[in-house]
Amino acid sequence: MLSLMSVETVTPDTSLNAGPLTLIHEADNAPGWWRSAVIYQVYPRSFRDLNGDGVGDLAGITEELPHLADLGVDAVWLSPFYRSPQRDAGYDVSDYCDVDPIFGTLGDFDVMMAESHRLGLRVIVDLVPNHCSDQHAAFQAALAAPAGSPERDMFIFRDGTGPDGSEPPNNWQSHFGGPAWTRVARPDGQPDQWYLHLFDSSQPDFNWDNPAVHAEFERVLRFWLDRGVSGFRVDVAHALVKAPGLPAWGGRADGGSSEGFPGHEAPMFGQPALHDIYRNWRRILDQYGPDRILCAEANVDPLPRLANWVRPDQMHQAFNFPYLHAGLDVYRLRGVITDSLEALDAVGAPSTWVLSNHDVVRHASRFGYNGQGPRDGDGIGPADPQPDIALGRRRAAAASLFMLGLPGAAYLYQGEELGLPDGVDIPEHLRQDPTFARTGGERLGRDGCRIPLPWRAAETHLGFGHGRDPWLPFPSSFAALARDLQAASPSSHLALYRDILRLRRGLNLGRGSLSWAEDWCTGSSLGYVNGTTLVLMNLNHDPLEMPAGHVLLRSDPSGAGRFLASGETAWLQLGPDAAAD
Repeated sequence: MLSLMSVETVTPDTSLNAGPLTLIHEADNAPGWWRSAVIYQVYPRSFRDLNGDGVGDLAGITEELPHLADLGVDAVWLSPFYRSPQRDAGYDVSDYCDVDPIFGTLGDFDVMMAESHRLGLRVIVDLVPNHCSDQHAAFQAALAAPAGSPERDMFIFRDGTGPDGSEPPNNWQSHFGGPAWTRVARPDGQPDQWYLHLFDSSQPDFNWDNPAVHAEFERVLRFWLDRGVSGFRVDVAHALVKAPGLPAWGGRADGGSSEGFPGHEAPMFGQPALHDIYRNWRRILDQYGPDRILCAEANVDPLPRLANWVRPDQMHQAFNFPYLHAGLDVYRLRGVITDSLEALDAVGAPSTWVLSNHDVVRHASRFGYNGQGPRDGDGIGPADPQPDIALGRRRAAAASLFMLGLPGAAYLYQGEELGLPDGVDIPEHLRQDPTFARTGGERLGRDGCRIPLPWRAAETHLGFGHGRDPWLPFPSSFAALARDLQAASPSSHLALYRDILRLRRGLNLGRGSLSWAEDWCTGSSLGYVNGTTLVLMNLNHDPLEMPAGHVLLRSDPSGAGRFLASGETAWLQLGPDAAAD
């Protein structure tokens, strides 16, 4: 059982013998702001509600951007804000070149862009090219057109199997549960073809074998680049192209490896033709200058396959899902960090690091378990085993300090700087994740990590908005974690994040090197040196002793620590549940 979580960042004295070091990664001097950036994910519907309708909006983001600049991040990534029926929180897009009225207008977007640039923040936006909404004009045209028409060729329509075509074209499954195919009807009501949707039935997959689809998304890229965005996070970037013939697949619906079904063989993911798509997109971005970027949400394994997405003529970054899923296993963490840096260094790309996003249980809750926690993509309900939130927040702070000392880029999910846990007590009638509906409630889905942010403890709806109730209810714990209370406390989670980001920038850790500090890489601790900075994480019951140096920061400011004499060397000992400052 893990009962101690201690992290410290130490700049060793030049005379200090730090013990044997294993160099993994040299310092990075290549140009590109993204190579070391800290990028903050804004989930618009849950960030700040300025018009009082219970849903966050672009004006609310503009209002609170100074807080993000003060936090010390380099850029903001916006989850979808496009026109959408909101069946999947905006990832079902009906118009890629307009703002959904619940978020505002294109004018509001332009105001937000101007404010972000005034504050020195870049903005990247979500792009959802694998699928759209069934309300998109192109799909509505496909439904009205006959089989074999150009309109249907924008999507993946197929005849069914069986004597009367009543069975799906193949056995693929939706990520949200159930089959990945839905049958449509002709105008006279007779059964017709089936269309593919790797996600919800309201999200038909585009047919990327059709040049017209390529042309449409090139138009979309230019539309937002012309409005000043610094790039795109590409949703399920590995899924656009499907294997010829759409062969059956007996492995996991998400394409991850399982026994007998290695992920690289999944016919709906990682197809070779994808690379030409991204080479063309890279050429388009390069026309706007060297500072526009593409980041792939490509959940592929093993790690060397990730490097295929970030070669010099394709993506600039790819999300590091193996790191997100490594948890607090020191052996697994060391392996993922080593493999990430080595694989990406081989193609001249930076690694990225992330602990939470809008699709997983927040790490302040995940790390509150000593045993089995929630499954990926599933939330925590009131009937489930509950995490120890105090333990989870302590471990979350330590894991964040450890991550933000790593070289490369880092992504933060809104609210993690407050140490927010997942929401647990969400009434069934308020749940909106399609996973919950498609599995009949068997899987709760992701609503728990999408609870609105608490801004000001004493205000209506904790300062999120002053009108209607927020679209998801606040847990009772959120009032004590509100941003205004934490901003006033030098020992808060928020204060720690500010200090981490200040040190990261000041010491240039994002551009630094990495060597494993072997004396502190044990079964219960992990240590590395980035430049002249030693970063240690301790997961043991027992205190951890280390050579003295100038201690810059610890994850638990109230933790106990004392210096001991050990021969001619001064050592710092950290007690249980403490971290060095």
